[in-house]
Amino acid sequence: MDLILKAALGAGVVLILAALSKTRNYYIAGLVPLFPTFALIAHYIVGKGRSLDDLKTTILFGMWSIIPYFVYLAALYLLVDRMRLELSLAMAAMAWLVAASLLVFCWVRLH
Repeated sequence: MDLILKAALGAGVVLILAALSKTRNYYIAGLVPLFPTFALIAHYIVGKGRSLDDLKTTILFGMWSIIPYFVYLAALYLLVDRMRLELSLAMAAMAWLVAASLLVFCWVRLH
């Protein structure tokens, strides 16, 4: 049942994105994925199953995780004029992967 609820949430987000992309305020579709749906789930699970310090560490790491998302957006912004959309998205996703990997590497080393 838990898995069905998560799938339904994901499908709902996709429907909202599709609907918003057709409005005159299409750019709001860029805000919807930032609703902390999965963060709420993750924080609840960590908060219920681990210590308060572990939850706070998870929250702090989440704050730093904004950096890879910014790298993704910056790369996509720069690439979308130069390449096909699909390739731009793939390259931006790779930039996110590199930035996220560096974040995890640094976090493990320094924390």
